[in-house]
Order: sequence, then C-alpha cells, then structure tokens
Amino acid sequence: MHGLGETPDLPNGFGSEQDLGQDRPHSARMYDYYLGGKTNYRVDRDAAEAVIQSFPAIPTVARVNRAFMHRAVRFLAAECGVTQFLDIGSGIPTEPNVHEVAQSRTPGSRVCYVDTDPIVLAYADALLTSSPEGRTTYLEADVSDPEAVLAAAEEEGGLDLGRPVALTLHALLHFLPDDRDPYGTVDRLLERLAPGSYLSLTHCTGDFAPGPWREIVRLYTEKGTPAQVRSWAEVRRFFDGLDLVDPGLVVAHRWRPEPASGPSLVGDADVSLYAGVARKP
Repeated sequence: MHGLGETPDLPNGFGSEQDLGQDRPHSARMYDYYLGGKTNYRVDRDAAEAVIQSFPAIPTVARVNRAFMHRAVRFLAAECGVTQFLDIGSGIPTEPNVHEVAQSRTPGSRVCYVDTDPIVLAYADALLTSSPEGRTTYLEADVSDPEAVLAAAEEEGGLDLGRPVALTLHALLHFLPDDRDPYGTVDRLLERLAPGSYLSLTHCTGDFAPGPWREIVRLYTEKGTPAQVRSWAEVRRFFDGLDLVDPGLVVAHRWRPEPASGPSLVGDADVSLYAGVARKP
C-alpha cells in the first residue's frame, strides 16, 4: 500500500490528479486499497481506513469477492461455454482480471469492461490486453443507463447480444440504493441478452453484522457514494426469472470453493457478501 504522502503514477497521456478525482474518495480506489493495490490517493486511503476501523474484516470481503470472480468466470468459460463477458463496475485492473481468466480457458473470448471512474479508464487503457484470438475493451458508461451501456457494448465493445453473454455485476449493486431502481436496471440489462446468458453478482449484506454495516453505509454515503446493503431475500430478488446454478445464492466463500484450498477459516460475518450465478432461460 502507499505511504500517506504518495500518489499513484499516472499513465502517459492523461491529465492531472484533480482531473482523475484526487479531491474525493471513490469506491473503486478504496477497493483497490483494501486489496493492497497502489492505484489510490490519500483521500481514498483515509476513507478506507475509516471503514476498516468500523469493520476490520473489510479487506477480507474484498479478497473473497475477487476469489469468487475468478471461480465464477472459470465456471462460465470452461463449463458453460460462455465466450462473451460484460463486466460492469469493473474497478481498477487487478491481475488476474476477467479477460485473463476467461481467455485462459477460451482464448477467443470477448470481454467488455464498463466503469464510470476516469482513473479506471486511465489504468484500464494502459494495462488491459487481450489474447490474439480474443478481444478486450473498456467503456466509460453508467449502469444507471442500461440501454446506453448495452448499445456501447455492442457497437464499441464488439459483443454480439444475439448470442449468450455473461453479465457480471460484482460488488456493484450495493452502490445502487433503491431510489436508483437497481432491480429495474438489472431487468433492463438482462432483457436485451440472449437466452442462455448468465448473471453473476456479489452484494454486501448486513445480515450477519448489522451494526458495523450501518456505519459503513453511513461512511460511504457521507463521502459521496450512496450505498445500501441488502438481506438475502433482497439480493435473491435480482435473480427472479433466472435459473440459479448450484449452490444457489450463498455467502461468497461458500460458492464452489476450490478443493485444493482446504476448509475456509473465514466466517460468514467476516465475508458479509452474497454471491450467485444464474442462467437466463
């Protein structure tokens, strides 16, 4: 992690740190800090440390989320035959990312990343590569406008929405409070996708530690990123009309754990993150 006085070096060709939002914390850069990354500013680190004080296990939540992404993408690519991925709320590139996992199984996979933070664009443009057979693109767009996201994914991202797509919404929907119509947003995204497409998502919950998570929501909202954690039933609602694959909607470290990793020493309260994958009939 950075020392308190340091800031990440910017890729060539991009503007000032203020242009990239150094003056305010951003959830993607705070997440990068939880993971031990270097693409964050002091304002992000200060905000993240306040969250850690309220819930010391938050770095565990971030690591478990990444590990679930790896397992889910491997499953979708290797076992479900999916070759197109639309990753919304991609965050700062952290290896291995969706395209590296998918293309390691199916080199011709096409992966389209979507985020709204300009610093994500800067680092994605510099770091995201592709297998020679596949394609990796990054788009700056807002999930709150699903039609625009899908149009860009099709026109600029090279995705064929007439064929199955894996829509990945990892650690994103808890930043869409109810007043931003999260369920309608997911429904509109899925509506355009072909039968045989998949939805993979993770979502923070206060089911196991309600007090600390109320404080986390307050901290994020106070810093300009409205948030809302949801119960199991509320997260399950995102999968209405879809066929959940085994083991269903579970705490993320319990979703198809790697046999070689042995028994998990992490408790459900420390993870506080639901995860699931479902197929569109």
